[in-house]
Amino acid sequence: MTTIDVFHHHVPAESDFGYAQAIRSGDLIHISGQLSLDEAGEFVHADELAAQLEQTYANTDKVLGHYGVTRNQVVSQTLYVVNLRENAAATAEGNLAYFGDHHPVSTVVGITELTFPGQVIEISCVVDTKLPA
Repeated sequence: MTTIDVFHHHVPAESDFGYAQAIRSGDLIHISGQLSLDEAGEFVHADELAAQLEQTYANTDKVLGHYGVTRNQVVSQTLYVVNLRENAAATAEGNLAYFGDHHPVSTVVGITELTFPGQVIEISCVVDTKLPA
């Protein structure tokens, strides 16, 4: 039988939009789009891509930590980037800094806007818990 484990950051957006930050089902963890929210659930670092990437990956690390896994077990990620052509190099730099030698499959989608004014990045992931940490 598959066990489902749901994770929440306990920020207002979760109840406002009706979603979980992550769900573990079997050996896979599906992580919702993480973004630059602080501990209180407030959006921070408007229009600052590097700072948003840092906060977004820190929030991703909280989810990974809850499940006792590491970024080396991320098998897939989707990055949603406002003004992708303008922000491609900085996005790649932040991604390389976060993952190092680990290279999950990735899809990068250029979009016109995200939920919050000044939000320029959102990242969702899939994690395989059976991979070595």
